[in-house]
Amino acid sequence: MSSQNESGYNPDVLSCLANLSNDEVFTPPEVANAMLNLLPQELFSDPDAKFLDPACKSGVFLREIAKRLIEGLADTIPDLQERVDHIFQEQLYAISITELTGLLSRRSVYCSKDASGRYSVSHFGTVQGNIFYADTKHEWAGDKCRYCGASRSEYGDETREGLESHAYQFIHNALPGELANMKFDVIIGNPPYQLNDGGGANEISAKPIYHYFIQQAKRLQPRFITMIIPSRWFAGGKGLNDFRSEMINDKRIKTLVNYPKSRECFQGVDIAGGVCYFLWQKTYQGLCELTSISQNSQNTRSRDLSEFPIVVSDNIGVDIIHKVKEKSSTYLSDYVLPRNSFGFTTSYRGKKEEFPDCMTLISSSGKSFIAPNEVTKNKELSRKYKITIGTLNPDRGGVNNASDGKSSVTTKIKILSPNEVPTETYIVLDTFDDESSAKNFASYISTRFARYLILLTISSMHIVRDNFIFVPMQDFSKPWTDEELYAKYKLTNEEIAFIESMIRPME
Repeated sequence: MSSQNESGYNPDVLSCLANLSNDEVFTPPEVANAMLNLLPQELFSDPDAKFLDPACKSGVFLREIAKRLIEGLADTIPDLQERVDHIFQEQLYAISITELTGLLSRRSVYCSKDASGRYSVSHFGTVQGNIFYADTKHEWAGDKCRYCGASRSEYGDETREGLESHAYQFIHNALPGELANMKFDVIIGNPPYQLNDGGGANEISAKPIYHYFIQQAKRLQPRFITMIIPSRWFAGGKGLNDFRSEMINDKRIKTLVNYPKSRECFQGVDIAGGVCYFLWQKTYQGLCELTSISQNSQNTRSRDLSEFPIVVSDNIGVDIIHKVKEKSSTYLSDYVLPRNSFGFTTSYRGKKEEFPDCMTLISSSGKSFIAPNEVTKNKELSRKYKITIGTLNPDRGGVNNASDGKSSVTTKIKILSPNEVPTETYIVLDTFDDESSAKNFASYISTRFARYLILLTISSMHIVRDNFIFVPMQDFSKPWTDEELYAKYKLTNEEIAFIESMIRPME
């Protein structure tokens, strides 16, 4: 222990494990330390401070906290072994997410997977030490777990024999007895992000669960909470609307750091919408210091997170939104048609050959032909010109990592003629009686200005109606250019340059 402390930290296997990409992403030591830097540093000189990682995977948080406490308590507890015993046995606690990560964490923190063994740097009376794990079961209410919402068909005992149940102790009302009545100063961690809900093993159908860890941590009323989670809650995410409202109205969130592209935080890991970490302080009431880090530059500003219905992490974007709101009262989100506008699912296909009085169906496979009575929604709009884009964001929520660092934001804009209708693959932005207005609208959506305002709201791989809440409506008796829009909204040269550094021109 002393030789490690004297020689300094040398990145090891944890940095390699951090490159694994799955729902339970390992935290690199440098990220753990950035989160610890948010805390009052006098905590690491307090022999009574208690720390809990409720979703322990590699032990990196406990390890980095231990290093700081070993240095901070040197004067209070001069004997190194006595100091180490006090820190590991009285100050550091964790709940591992699986039996395997418990073993990994004990090996990482105690230098032995057996905390009671001869090789443990601090000798405990139990194998687990203060890094607890117990096989926990879901509690079913019908087909869903009452605690985490897991699907019984996916995570029931009969389907998971020999596999992890992913019933995490911390959010299943199963705190180890030693922790049940303990008061923690700091709860810190990187919780599991999501569970497959039975709709397919991918993030589109997965159910987020990280918010349950935050909500449970708040119930324990520590002095501080800092966790790293996906940023998808900023604007979207299945089942996250209430959580977003809770977070943006919680004035105890003192600091929020966002990485729109997850690879800039977790090397080699792609998470749609990016990742963020925050500091929640029990006694704080005020503005949130929000930092956005992108392309090795960062911008920080004190903000009221509840100013908008979503979290806009781009501080320059907030200024541009303010300028838009000074001149606009109607927004495109009021005109975008609901999902599946004409009643055709993504997989629906018509006939290959035209037939009398048929209509044209536009799908990802191209054109096919349908009878007018197959249109079950918005029949009157099927006779108009329709402007559409794909419902999937071509930048995949910021995980495309293009070499130019820029975003396209939308797929190519299509103008559908009367009697042409799209499947659910496409979202209809607006409809017009005449082709000229439709083309003028398309010229507007093609601008970097409009697509930048859409980008401010994107936190997943999908584009939906709510992504247009900041895009102002215009007079479509004429076409629009970026130069005209920049002038109309009085954007500064700095703001223009920023937009053009972010958004790729559209052909």
